[in-house]
Amino acid sequence: MKYFLLSDIHGSVTRLDRALAIFGRERCDMLLLLGDVLNYGPRNGLPEGLDARGVADRLNALAGRIVAVRGNCDAEVDQMLLHFPILSTYALLVDEGRKILLTHGHVYHKDNLPPGQFDAVVCGHTHLWELSDLDICGHPAIYCNTGSVTFPKNGNEPTFGILDNGQFSIRNLDNRILAEKTL
Repeated sequence: MKYFLLSDIHGSVTRLDRALAIFGRERCDMLLLLGDVLNYGPRNGLPEGLDARGVADRLNALAGRIVAVRGNCDAEVDQMLLHFPILSTYALLVDEGRKILLTHGHVYHKDNLPPGQFDAVVCGHTHLWELSDLDICGHPAIYCNTGSVTFPKNGNEPTFGILDNGQFSIRNLDNRILAEKTL
């Protein structure tokens, strides 16, 4: 399976459209949404192309190919627009026997993990991409923060991730690879 890792859309249909174009070109099997899907959040400015209904419509068309978790800006009212569940704090993906924790990052993150052993932790929330090694109770793992496709911080460009056959990559909206790491 080839997974497209996307976080912090914050209601920008413009940025989502660019990301989904790459999702299609890359022939990804599943879209893993890591929270903050529709609401732009009180600390952010208005995003380019703010259109929560448009974001919902585009994602609903892919509902059967989406696994999503709740971000700190996602609410029950957002769930009313979406045809796939988004209100769980985390999800566990098992791919080729590898356990991958999907979470937004506001509750669970590399310094505060739920009980268990994981081969990778994938999140967003900070709006800063990172791809690094992680030690979980003596077990080597990968930490992948996809950054934000809409509101990148600290001079970063909009980013997302792809997981393909055990290899993580962080990419920009030109689909240029910024970093890679293999499980």
